[in-house]
Formats: sequence, structure tokens, C-alpha cells
Amino acid sequence: MVQYLCNTLLVKSMYMPYTTNPNLPRLRAQALDLFYDKGWSMRKVSRYVGVYPSTISRWFEKARGCRPYLIPTLKSRPYHNPLALSEETVRAVLRYREKYNRCAEVLLYMLQKDGYFLSLSSVKRILRRNGLVNHSKWKKWHKYTERPLALKPGNLVEIDTVLDGETERRLCVYTLLDVCSRWAFALPIEKTNAWNSWRAVKEAQNASPFRFSTLQSDHGPEFSKWFAKQLISAGYMHRHSRVRTPTDNGHLERFNRTLQQECLSRISRSLKSWKKEIPEYLEYYNKERPHMGLGMKTPVEVLRSY
Repeated sequence: MVQYLCNTLLVKSMYMPYTTNPNLPRLRAQALDLFYDKGWSMRKVSRYVGVYPSTISRWFEKARGCRPYLIPTLKSRPYHNPLALSEETVRAVLRYREKYNRCAEVLLYMLQKDGYFLSLSSVKRILRRNGLVNHSKWKKWHKYTERPLALKPGNLVEIDTVLDGETERRLCVYTLLDVCSRWAFALPIEKTNAWNSWRAVKEAQNASPFRFSTLQSDHGPEFSKWFAKQLISAGYMHRHSRVRTPTDNGHLERFNRTLQQECLSRISRSLKSWKKEIPEYLEYYNKERPHMGLGMKTPVEVLRSY
């Protein structure tokens, strides 16, 4: 943990100044004016400005007697990183890339085979910094809207699917969870698609005691553009979670695990059984089961406070 914090602070310091005070350049200019124009001593200037005389001396050295005395605040990025790769290693990566024109994984294998010790992330970083990363023109770059704060029920409702079994005999469950109150809904179904996703939202809204505002889903095909258009036309907002970031839907992912452990694993695996048992479990989950994240309250008890 200590090493992680140190590395985090080192990375942040590379891109941030050691101070964010916007008045420091003007203060430095004032100190130099007092010294050159009014003839104050360095120690008197330091007492007036409120900094050490050694700091005033460094300001004079940077100004070198030239006007204007506006000394900008420098970045706190170190001149040298002891963990940085050597120039020889960087040149080797670029040389191998030019020679073989292969991807980072292949280049790493060949470099390690020839006695170079570096990681895959280092190879990718060197290629990226030198403009040697070729992105496919078909690659889709996602833009994410700001995640709303779950201050009231319905402000942020997460939606996902639970898949069980092989492709031919797979059973599916649409799950929705309100982040504020932890109120949950689940709909067992035979297959997932955009139309069934919209159906799950409508049935969840009919069963919910509050109005949905924003629904958040992943980038699955069942949450396609058609699904988003249906939400927008009905007055809902729709946003996607970030790619390869399951923690964005962390509350619902935890509910999916609870649903599987406390309900699905204890009943027979059939759609008929799921349609009968899951609604009964939801009654228990929303009205009787205490939640540690809610201070041992139930979702219905939280909803009563709004």
C-alpha cells in the first residue's frame, strides 16, 4: 500500500506544479522590485514577503537582473526517474518495431529472448509516445456522460443480465437496482435482446414505487441503440458504464451475486420455477432482508424516508 501511494504521488507530481497559488509570480516580481528599485536588503525583503532569504536568492538567480521579473511557477516533474527505461532499451524497441513491424506482444517476446528486461506496458507506452500505434478505423471510441448522483430514488437505476447455462439451454434474468434505495427487480426470460430489455424496464417501472430518471447499462447487444431510443422517447436518460470497468455497475453486480447465491442456487433450474420463485424472493429482499450498506435497513424502509 505504501509503495502504491508513493507511485501515485510520483505520477501526479509529474504533471502538477509544486504550488497552485496564482499570485506567486506577482509576489516574486514585487520582491525583486523592492530589492532593485528601493534598495532593500535581501533579508529585509524576505521578512516583508514572508519567505526564507535562500528562496529570495533563488528568485534573483532565475531573474538574472532582467525585467520584467515575472518568474513563472515550474512543474514539479523530476528531471530523472530512477525507474525509467534506459535510452538503449527504448532505441531497441523502436529498432525492433521498424525491422519486424509486429505488435507489442511479439516485440516483447523477441526483446526478452535477446536479453532485454521490460514489461508489455512499457513496450506499448514507447510505441504510443512515438506515434507507432495503429488504431483500426473501425474502432468505436465511447464518450461517457457524467454519472448522476444517486441522491433520490430513481436518479440512477442500473440494469444488467444474469446468464445461466450453455447457449442452447441458457436461462436469463434481467436485473435492475436503484442505487439510492437498493430496491431491486428481476425478470426471468428465455433470451436477451433489445426488445426484452425494453420490456424489463417497463415491467420494473410498473412494479416500482418511484419514477426512474437515468438507467445505466453496459455495452451489451441487448442494450443497443434501439433500446436507448425507446428510453429517451419515454422520458428516461440512458448512459453506458465504462468498458472493462464492472465497478461502474458494482451495486447491481453485488445484487446479481446475492440473487444467485440466495435464490437461483436453491431452486430447480427451469424457467417455470424461476418465474415462480424469483418474485417471492424479491418480496423478501425488498421488504425483510436487512442491508449492511443501508445501515441494516430494508429498501422499502429507505423509500419511506423520501
